[in-house]
Amino acid sequence: MTHSEILGKVDHTLLSQTATWKEIQTLCDDAVAYGAASVCIPPSYVRRAKAYVDGRIPVCTVIGFPNGYSTTAVKAFETQTALDDGADEIDMVINLGDVKDRNFDAIENEIKTLKKICGDKILKVIIETCLLTDGEKIKLCQIVTSAEADFIKTSTGFSTSGATFDDVALFTEHVHCGVRIKAAGGIRSFEDAEKFISLGADRLGTSRLVNLEKEALQPE
Repeated sequence: MTHSEILGKVDHTLLSQTATWKEIQTLCDDAVAYGAASVCIPPSYVRRAKAYVDGRIPVCTVIGFPNGYSTTAVKAFETQTALDDGADEIDMVINLGDVKDRNFDAIENEIKTLKKICGDKILKVIIETCLLTDGEKIKLCQIVTSAEADFIKTSTGFSTSGATFDDVALFTEHVHCGVRIKAAGGIRSFEDAEKFISLGADRLGTSRLVNLEKEALQPE
């Protein structure tokens, strides 16, 4: 794949606690210039970013981030607020305590609740694979499929590790009905990105690839 094809699958991401509006503007400018799939930013910046990009690129934000243990009611409010502010895509974090308690109905119902709010807007479900067993990951693939979310996503990037090739391969085997895969966290090169895509990822969450491309194109 060409770098441009890979960048077209990147959610250009800045979610650090200290992210400033100037940094968000730069993120948006770079995402547009290099043909990224979206910008993924904190909810507090969605309204300004939506006006700033003026339709040039979709705006994605995060819900229940990064720990996932907000109540469903809080996540629903966050989601509706983000959509009202102009978000085009929502990345939600599941409640990992419910996974460990095997409270799978609650997880599925929460995803369904947020998907109903999203309507035709994209909903991605972050399951934080580094904290789960393979059996739990497989069960969550089934739940995300049943709940009719648009994507299953590996990681927040704020836990012990990010996406792995094995996890994306496992997702590919166990998600169905058009659920797509987003690999996020720890994607450090175009070579890694291409391998994630070859294994089944349709989106990549990272800031690194756009920055690498930008640096490579700078005049010496």
